[in-house]
Amino acid sequence: MAILPTSSPDTATDEAGIVAEINITPLTDIFLVLLIIFMVTSSVMSQMGVEVNLPKAAQAATQSNSDAVVITLLPGGVMKVNSGSALAAGNFDRLQEEVKKAFTQTQSRTVILEGDRQAFLGAAIEVIEHAKRAGATQFSIAAGAPNQER
Repeated sequence: MAILPTSSPDTATDEAGIVAEINITPLTDIFLVLLIIFMVTSSVMSQMGVEVNLPKAAQAATQSNSDAVVITLLPGGVMKVNSGSALAAGNFDRLQEEVKKAFTQTQSRTVILEGDRQAFLGAAIEVIEHAKRAGATQFSIAAGAPNQER
């Protein structure tokens, strides 16, 4: 067992003590990289959705209702509620259940119908009817601007 000498103010030799300092530069670099990754992925995630070829309308109103339930009607009768899982064509009972479930997560009773140009009008009428049965009170139909290209 060795005894280490302690330095006193009288000693002529000035020994360097332990420096307890935290270098936060690498930590800051990591946080900045994570912030950039988060910003890029969040912008990409907000642009993801169902690709729908909306019909064009000259008098399309620009209104965004983030609380509304969005029902997407794809060609062939396939339906989606809030860009969720695809519902088979003609499965309106399941559509009604999904709309009811979506209404439990929002205060609004507005339904926005996004219909592809090649979707059938009859299917749109059925969608609206079952959305009413699920509790919808207001309806909007999504349309693209005449000069908007998808």
